[in-house]
Amino acid sequence: EFVASVLLVVALFSYYIYAEYDRSKKEAYAEDILASLDDNNEDENSKDLMIFALDNNNVIDEEAADETTSTKTVTASNGVHYTTEAELNIPSLGINYPVLSDTSDELLKVSLNKYWGPAPNAIGNYCIVGHNYKSGKMFGKLSQIEMGALCTLEDVRGNTVTYKVYDKFVVDPTDVSCTSQLTNGQKILTLITCTNYGQQRLVVKARAV
Repeated sequence: EFVASVLLVVALFSYYIYAEYDRSKKEAYAEDILASLDDNNEDENSKDLMIFALDNNNVIDEEAADETTSTKTVTASNGVHYTTEAELNIPSLGINYPVLSDTSDELLKVSLNKYWGPAPNAIGNYCIVGHNYKSGKMFGKLSQIEMGALCTLEDVRGNTVTYKVYDKFVVDPTDVSCTSQLTNGQKILTLITCTNYGQQRLVVKARAV
């Protein structure tokens, strides 16, 4: 029994080490994407699951959701093409990641994902999801954000808007009210991650200033 216990501990420890290595390796692809965005943010022609259900009552402004919205596809060091449309920066937390245009289990391992909303910095509610890693990566530090903290969202053309945090709360996964596009003509940024061991969602709301 002692030997079996030792082997189990070794196996669990090895799995943890591998998981952390895999996360770090995939996060490096986000750095590749950021570097590419920084190199090309003056090009005005720049054009891979967190369970959080959407309902059919969210309405996005047709002009803001125009399919011609600028995105940029870059190739990371793993040879995979990633399409991104913005870069989120929260200086107070040291968060600086590209926002990938789609959402999937694999893409969430690489960087933050756009979940719902209009074009970056357009009128409406731009929703971003990211993993809550204990290491502090991705949205691992989001719970530490304070009211009044500033965030910036930069699109692939280099246009940047500053947002100020005005609300932070926890909801159940089935509560989708935070993704509503009824913003009374304002530009809203919504940041979403898991909390309470994945049983609930932490939501941070910020408004353009």
